[in-house]
Amino acid sequence: MARASTTKSTARSTSTARTSAAKAASGSTTRSAAAKSAAAAAPAPQVVSEATPKVAASDMKKKELIDSVVARSGVKKKDAKPVIEAMLAVLGEQVAAGRELNLMPFGKLRINRVKQMSNGRVMVCKLRQSTAVVNAAPKLAPADEEPGA
Repeated sequence: MARASTTKSTARSTSTARTSAAKAASGSTTRSAAAKSAAAAAPAPQVVSEATPKVAASDMKKKELIDSVVARSGVKKKDAKPVIEAMLAVLGEQVAAGRELNLMPFGKLRINRVKQMSNGRVMVCKLRQSTAVVNAAPKLAPADEEPGA
């Protein structure tokens, strides 16, 4: 009797294994068919426009700023330097205090986030610059030219 019950349980386990294998095979067939139809329905990616990377110019240092202001305004360097240094000091203090700057045509500077670091603060700022103001800015004549000449 023990032998007959063993044969029945083996037959049941074999039949269950066959059913599980059939379900797995039909499920994988359904999944692979669904994956194939989804891949066929997806459109091919298209490049709308190619962006050329912009190489940033080197940082402008204070000496270069002073030289540019002297060249544009015609003021002597010894007169322009203390004014520019004082202006930079005031701007630095105001940004450090968290104030917004609205200096046209430079633009409107707003501080979004501030993170304290061990060696200083990192400020994430937004600078909005109007293209109309920048394009309309008059070019100053060099110092050696006479106005209206």
